[in-house]
Amino acid sequence: MCFNCFQRRIFPWVLDTACGQPLFTRMRQKVVPQARGHVLEVGIGTGLNMPHYDAQKVSRITGLDPALALQPKARKRIAAAGIPVDLIGLSAETIPLPSGQMDSAVVTYALCTIPDAVAALKEVHRVLKPGASLLFCEHGLSPDAGVARWQNRIQPLWGPLAGGCHLNRDIPALLQAAGFRLVELEQAYVSGPKPWTFHSWGEAQAAE
Repeated sequence: MCFNCFQRRIFPWVLDTACGQPLFTRMRQKVVPQARGHVLEVGIGTGLNMPHYDAQKVSRITGLDPALALQPKARKRIAAAGIPVDLIGLSAETIPLPSGQMDSAVVTYALCTIPDAVAALKEVHRVLKPGASLLFCEHGLSPDAGVARWQNRIQPLWGPLAGGCHLNRDIPALLQAAGFRLVELEQAYVSGPKPWTFHSWGEAQAAE
C-alpha cells in the first residue's frame, strides 16, 4: 500500500483505536469537562475529547490539527456532541486567531507530537484571555532516572514508528517555558510499561 493511502485510510483508524482505549478515556475525563466558554483545542485529532465537554459550559470550540485525514472521524463526534466547532487544519506553532480571545484551552496527548511544543504553547498563551486556563493531560518524561534512561534509549526508534511521538518531553517544564503558571499538577504512572505511561495532568493559567 502506498504511503498516502496509509495516511488517508489506515492511520486514522490506528490512531483512533489506540487513543480511544478506556485508560485514555478515563484520563480525558479528568480535565476536559472543566473547559468553558470559547475553547481552543490543540490536536483535536479524531474528536475523542468531544463526548467529555460540558455543553452547558462550552459555547464554541476551535479545533487545531494538521492531519486533515482525521477530520471525517472528528466531524461525526462533533455532530453527536451538539457544540459548534470550527476545524483548522494547522499545527499550533502559528494560530490564526487574535490575541486574548479564548476563554480556555485543552490539550490532551498532543504535545508529544508537535514539532516545536514550546512555540505552540506560547501561541496558546497568546490567544488566551489573561488568567484563562489551559487544561492538559499528557504522557512524558519520567522523574525516575532509570525509566528516563530507557525513554531516551527508545526514543530514536519509537519516534519514527509512532508519528513523531516523544516519550521524553518534560510537560511541566514545557508549560513553564511558554509562560504558564501551574495551578494544579498531578503526576503518576498509569497502566502499562513505565517508559510509555508516566502522565502529567492538571491546569495551567496564562499570565495576567
